[in-house]
Amino acid sequence: MSQFINGQRCAAVAGPTDVVRDPSNGAAVAEVTLAEAADVDAAVRAARAAFPAWSGTTPAERSGVLHTFAGLLADRAEEIAQLESRIAGKPIRLAREFDVPGTIDNTAFFAGAARNLEGKATGEYSGDHTSSIRREAIGVVGSISPWNYPLQMAAWKILPAIAAGNTIVLKPAEITPLTSLLFAEIAGEAGVPAGVVNVLTGTGADCGSVLLRHPEVDMVSFTGSTRVGRTVLEAAATTAKRVHLELGGKAPFVVFDDADLEAAIHGAVAGSLINSGQDCTAATRAIVHRSRYAEFVAGVADLFAAVRLGPTDDPATDLGPVISMAHRDKIAGMVDRSRSYARVVTGGTVPGGDLAAGSYYAPTLIADADPTSEVVRDEIFGPVLTAMPFDSDSEAITLANDTPYGLAASAWTRDVYRALRATREIRSGCVWINDHVPIISEMPHGGMKESGFGKDMSTYSFDDYTVVKHVMYDITGVAAKPWHRTIFANPEAR
Repeated sequence: MSQFINGQRCAAVAGPTDVVRDPSNGAAVAEVTLAEAADVDAAVRAARAAFPAWSGTTPAERSGVLHTFAGLLADRAEEIAQLESRIAGKPIRLAREFDVPGTIDNTAFFAGAARNLEGKATGEYSGDHTSSIRREAIGVVGSISPWNYPLQMAAWKILPAIAAGNTIVLKPAEITPLTSLLFAEIAGEAGVPAGVVNVLTGTGADCGSVLLRHPEVDMVSFTGSTRVGRTVLEAAATTAKRVHLELGGKAPFVVFDDADLEAAIHGAVAGSLINSGQDCTAATRAIVHRSRYAEFVAGVADLFAAVRLGPTDDPATDLGPVISMAHRDKIAGMVDRSRSYARVVTGGTVPGGDLAAGSYYAPTLIADADPTSEVVRDEIFGPVLTAMPFDSDSEAITLANDTPYGLAASAWTRDVYRALRATREIRSGCVWINDHVPIISEMPHGGMKESGFGKDMSTYSFDDYTVVKHVMYDITGVAAKPWHRTIFANPEAR
């Protein structure tokens, strides 16, 4: 049963079937039916029907359900990790130590955050009235999540929405829907009422586009490529929906001449290879001071060579496959084209032998590419890091910002003033100093420029999933208000 509508698993009404496959070996994991317009309508109707009661619960009641939810997720952590590893090609160590614990923590965080929906203090601002602010749920949220972090992205969409009192219809990527469905099912077991969380397995064309344009959907939230994000904006405009977008990235990794080079090399390898490089915040552009450039390139190449590719169920495996053979071929094509204008220092190959059945690609370092070249400008979304030198601090900042994206960045320096300048002048939603990639539930995640707008995680996400309402009370009891003179020449005579 590949849909979760109104509190229960069900098959699509009439859609075709598809097979979810393990990217590490091509084996079938499950057969799913794909949702189409009728299924979207059923899910949205369920969410709409559930909204009045759920939005009317107290913050404490929603908090209690989410606390129970976090506990049930913890009880089933290994089951969830195994499933996430199989459908997304993640090494089991990554699923066990990052994806699943992060999702449990995020659920626990929003259990507390549900009781912290703040507004401006009640007070008298006109002199004749008391004003107060209500922060209310928007309604039905239509969300689309990507394939690179199926579990965590489902959580990032669902949790702030329902903690704020909304109901939601989520469409995960059709190639990785299984943990999103399991997440919704466990939410129901925790006491989330039927219809509050609905999950549809379907394609963008037949399911996602219908969800985005549905007249009963009040808000849309999308995580994915910038190209598709533009389509989401166009679709939402047809009914003037609120929109939240977390889009592509091309994160700079700036290494100044005073950096701890060993730390920077380790950070670059970890930051570029996290989730096989299929991460919008992954380090993709190493911008290194010329005096440290050769040593940095050599150190990264050596450490890349030590990374172990292997079966995803082996805890010793460091790097798994990318999501599909088609995606691997796209990565390989970009790397191969770069050989005409840059230096492929290491990698750039498709592993054979026992890994040939999976969509693996070797960790790849490309040096000396021009800042205007394809591999530097465009998202590769794979285990590929480019490196280029700089001579001055100002040049480093310019290169860091020389991209249409602005999701994440890092700077590596021992100088507090350099660090402060980097955090101030690099145009990204997140700037790390002497680290790259760590995220925590209490802090917001989101970008600027063509990386989108709005925040996931943290209480800042409630700004996207709530509407602020101004309520004003007359405190004078006077029938003829002073401002009535703009309508009546002599208000006292009437």
